[in-house]
Amino acid sequence: MVKADSGPIRCLIVDDSATVRSMLKRMLEADGRIKVIGVAKDGLEAVELLPQLKPDVITLDVEMPRLNGLQALERIMADRPTPVVMVSSLTSQGAEATLQALDLGAIDFIAKPSSGLAPSVEVLEKVVQAAGARVRVPRKVSTKSRPPSQLLSAAGTRWQSRIVVIGSSTGGPQALREVVSGLPGDLKVPVLIVQHMPPGFTRTLAERLDTLTPLPVHEAKSGDLIERGKVLVAPGDYHLTVTRDGRVKLNQEAAEHGVRPAINITLDSVVQHHKGDVVAAILTGMGTDGTRGAELVRAANGYMITEHESTCTIYGMPRSIELAGLSDEVVPLEGIANAIANQCRQAAQRSA
Repeated sequence: MVKADSGPIRCLIVDDSATVRSMLKRMLEADGRIKVIGVAKDGLEAVELLPQLKPDVITLDVEMPRLNGLQALERIMADRPTPVVMVSSLTSQGAEATLQALDLGAIDFIAKPSSGLAPSVEVLEKVVQAAGARVRVPRKVSTKSRPPSQLLSAAGTRWQSRIVVIGSSTGGPQALREVVSGLPGDLKVPVLIVQHMPPGFTRTLAERLDTLTPLPVHEAKSGDLIERGKVLVAPGDYHLTVTRDGRVKLNQEAAEHGVRPAINITLDSVVQHHKGDVVAAILTGMGTDGTRGAELVRAANGYMITEHESTCTIYGMPRSIELAGLSDEVVPLEGIANAIANQCRQAAQRSA
């Protein structure tokens, strides 16, 4: 997805390392779709340059003097909302800061290992995707306590019928905050989340989601029991499948559509074992992962929910499903949790 006009994508690079600034500039300008219109050595300089340069997209380091990446991002979103791609280190602290940045409105991130930047193809594609993305000023979501009585009423019972699968990609962490925080605390079905994200980040994502809902949220491990009222997040770089006896099985088989975990593979596995008892929701994201899974869900009399274009950061995966005529319900982000809950309630009433 690219910006509407035919001109090059205007990019501002923000990093306190002259080496990284130079490397990023060479990478980006090697692609005819992108023009680097400026560089800044810290967040304060970036904020000052913003009104003058008016970039289409910003690459933003996290750790910088004077004004760090998170502080700069807050200023950018308040003063002149602009698509931002964070440049993040692959550490637990880097993962936490990156998730905070996505919560604040950043579109995506580029992993920066200690040996240097991520592969140039990833850098280029994420900058191009971000330039065509919808910037969403985040809605504040409050943390929620988990009273013991409520936990016992929702979780801990072995999965027998209805299951929810939520898939997302670019823009997904912020969208998942909205959806997961809106799920009712007495939801008596298991929930599986497949977010396209590299290893090291999904555990932090699960921990952050866990603070927003009475339902327990964990990064999935092979052998985990799939239980009613429990939310499991597929770990980065592993496909999440389910066994016939209701346990998680992870694998590192070939990526599908270039991603692992893949939503299609989780939906395929779930449908094989539980046919029409599947409710799937596909949120914002680039590409077509989820469309093959949607075909399987619909063929097995399951229920498909897709996020409406008006709230998608990237209208790619939901669009693919809708164009294929596979959506049962198209819902803005703020209505997804309620749509999921309604389907689960209807299933419970039919089986009562």
